[in-house]
Amino acid sequence: MKNIISLNESDLTCIVSIVGSALFFILYWSLLSSERIRKYFYEEQSSDVGKIKYILFTKYSGLLILGVLPGILFYIVFPHYSLSDYGLSFSKGTSIISFYWILVLGFIILVMNRFAARREKAFLMYPQIRVKEWDGKLIVSYSIAWSAYLFGYELLFRGFLFFPLVNVIGIWPAISINIALYSISHIPKGLDETVGAILLGTVLCIATLQTGTIWVAFVAHVLLALSNSLFALKFHPEMRIVKVRNAEMKLSNY
Repeated sequence: MKNIISLNESDLTCIVSIVGSALFFILYWSLLSSERIRKYFYEEQSSDVGKIKYILFTKYSGLLILGVLPGILFYIVFPHYSLSDYGLSFSKGTSIISFYWILVLGFIILVMNRFAARREKAFLMYPQIRVKEWDGKLIVSYSIAWSAYLFGYELLFRGFLFFPLVNVIGIWPAISINIALYSISHIPKGLDETVGAILLGTVLCIATLQTGTIWVAFVAHVLLALSNSLFALKFHPEMRIVKVRNAEMKLSNY
């Protein structure tokens, strides 16, 4: 029995990476699903301000729960790991490869989302802040919050869940686990995004492995999220971009 339950470092790495990542995502999803938190923002503020504050809160909470807290856990359990072991590095040797990955993926993403943005499905989901008037300050605030969230998200999926597993179980088993959890995390967004996440997850894992960093995945994901939102905003029949929002709704109020 002792041999069965004993853990070596490889076993511990698998457990912390897989189970830990799943638990942190579940924690984040429970926050998103909390009606109490949603009602707090919607009832404490005017309708539009509450909507804005709620989405910004969920994005920055994602950075904390998906990025910062797992980082603390991994630092405690594996103090000999460095940030570069999770893809948080800038490698001169792969900078050109990273540039080409971003160029190609960015072009594909922008063209694809430009045509997809007129679909009714896009209007139902994006942009996530459901207010009718958007000014420059709100667009910038929304973009920064999305980027912060996606940094934590990519650090979890392409960092903590990927590089340690590659080292202990090999490339394709690690990619398979990554794709499985990544696609499952998209189920609440519908079948299209769930299936699409399988292809995108594979591509991002390969790019991450080839460059040794999470930056290609992060930039590609930011381009995907923001182009989804901003193209949908441009074509949305009930939303518009204005120079200055109503005085009651200025960014300083939230």
